[in-house]
Amino acid sequence: MTRADCRSRLMEVATELFAQKGFYGVSIRELAQAAGASISMISYHFGGKEGLYAAVLQEQFACFGQLDDIRGQAGDPLAVMAAYLRWTIQRHRNNPQLLRFYTSELTNPTPCFAAIVSPAIASVIRLLAESIEAGMARGLFRRDLHAVNSALALAGMVNYFFLSTLATEELTSHSPDQDEELIRQYVAIFTRGIMADGGAAPA
Repeated sequence: MTRADCRSRLMEVATELFAQKGFYGVSIRELAQAAGASISMISYHFGGKEGLYAAVLQEQFACFGQLDDIRGQAGDPLAVMAAYLRWTIQRHRNNPQLLRFYTSELTNPTPCFAAIVSPAIASVIRLLAESIEAGMARGLFRRDLHAVNSALALAGMVNYFFLSTLATEELTSHSPDQDEELIRQYVAIFTRGIMADGGAAPA
């Protein structure tokens, strides 16, 4: 293999192994053997196991750079919500390994968490919270909402849809053909709740 091919192969193998076992469950020897490379090549290209893992995380979380496209719709809070849901669904569709890294880092953070994962997640919640606050200021949303908690609720809905796929595949459709309907449903649930018109929540 050329050096470029070796680096690409190490990234490919590392993505699979780290996604399956987490950072702490994979040895540098295992990575080298799976890639058909020497341990010295991991050091050469990435400075070691942690550097390789950081490169994988940076690649996995690169899609968070697309948030500027959603931020461009900041004048319409409902459009921001729909755009966020559409983006989230698409990133899970396009990058099924991302959710494994996402949940692994949240439950068992590595030294890369503070530099890569936390800022990415915080940028999403901050964007949604700012949009919700804008909707509150315009009288579109209730003024007693906690913007960050509301943002977490919206993010939780769509991310759990994909997190629970194996457990719910017989209960609901996970087909990409239903993505736009899913967005419509989640916007409706988030903005109007589940009470029938005129209904009141119990005291």
